Amino acid sequence: MDKRQQDIAYFLSFCTEQYKNEKHLSGSDALAVLDEYGVLDYLADHYEMLHTQSRQWLMEDIDEFISLRKKEVV
Repeated sequence: MDKRQQDIAYFLSFCTEQYKNEKHLSGSDALAVLDEYGVLDYLADHYEMLHTQSRQWLMEDIDEFISLRKKEVV
């Protein structure tokens, strides 16, 4: 794993842990939600921009991303 891939992996881990804590979920439940809506792919694909944002901003962005995905399904 090169340095960039490692940085992205750490970032995804950070976001998952923060989301878990924010939503009071278990780690596996948080990961299931993030995976179901493609959040982890979104975070990895936009790592360069997103990793510079605050924890609060990231949580709001994840919530918005999930909300938009839910609307697409309906």
